[in-house]
Amino acid sequence: MTTFQLLLLIVAGGVFYLFFKQLFSGNHPKRGVDFEAKVADEQIGGINRPDKTFSTPTVEPTRMEQLLRMADNAIENKDYDEAQKALGSALIIESDNVNALQKMGFVSMQIEDYTEAKEVYEKLLDLDENDDMAYALLANALHKLGDEAGAEKHHEKAIKLDPEYAPHHFNYANTLYDLGRKKEALVGYKKAYELDDTLNVAKEMIEKLGAENE
Repeated sequence: MTTFQLLLLIVAGGVFYLFFKQLFSGNHPKRGVDFEAKVADEQIGGINRPDKTFSTPTVEPTRMEQLLRMADNAIENKDYDEAQKALGSALIIESDNVNALQKMGFVSMQIEDYTEAKEVYEKLLDLDENDDMAYALLANALHKLGDEAGAEKHHEKAIKLDPEYAPHHFNYANTLYDLGRKKEALVGYKKAYELDDTLNVAKEMIEKLGAENE
């Protein structure tokens, strides 16, 4: 064997040694096992560009979310006409959206569109007949529309559903006071203040009506 042949044999032996060392080391990709992603929570490039990565896409708000946000901003700025427009568009998209209906009821009362408010609160009660706040707010709208019998009925329904909520008693007392039924109103103000002694306006009405009865 010549020196050159011996050199080739040594080189070949080295190559085989490295090959089998890698083979049995477990450091090569295995069939059925994916490569671990190096960039968490990011999109990985296509098969023709495995080196390319893309940032996580921004999730755009839905049209409903945009309209409700516009309404909130308008209400914060007391621009109730703009709020009403945004909420009207929102309710075209989803007529049973409770959040949009509640905001529309509030806006309608602020702009003194009591007929619209009445319809909104009736819609909320169609969706949930146990919504005590909808009963109380519908009562306020009916009072403004001159439907005193309806107002009383719905005030009483709100109180029946949540007798421990002071504003229900206070709102009913306000309606009774407006109707000149001051003794009944005084009872309501006292109950409201009993349930919530931070309700200073109820305390003021108690003192006022108490002084009138002296």
